[in-house]
Amino acid sequence: MLKLSVSYGERPANEYPMLFQRILQNVIYDALRRQKVRNTWTTLLSSFVGDDEQDSDNDPLDTLAGEPDEAKADTPHRQYERARTLAAIEREIERLPPRQREAFLMRYWEEMDIAETAAAMGCSEGSVKTHCSRATQTLAAALKAKGIEL
Repeated sequence: MLKLSVSYGERPANEYPMLFQRILQNVIYDALRRQKVRNTWTTLLSSFVGDDEQDSDNDPLDTLAGEPDEAKADTPHRQYERARTLAAIEREIERLPPRQREAFLMRYWEEMDIAETAAAMGCSEGSVKTHCSRATQTLAAALKAKGIEL
């Protein structure tokens, strides 16, 4: 309703239902796209979190980078695989073009919305969506080529 009143307040009242429907539809699509991408990365990184670490406050990257506790000791091979996968993810994120990397990290790691990200990057919301989409596709393809399935 706020988007409707801010952006289209000067329009005739008979156009409001159609505009509201379109705004609502776009917001839902944005939320579903963001959820899909976030779920993809969460699923990928959740394999690094142990069963007793399913607390929502834990960041999988922090878990990977930290030293394992005695009670959660993994095999050396599993620790090596985790470290190798984390390094591959970090390398691929670093290889992204700067604007794609910036948009990807703001949207999916910092959980900023499209408008906040666009304001921080000094570009349009459409550019943010494009950068995020391209970054996600590039990362998925690069990780798949390395044998890391999402």
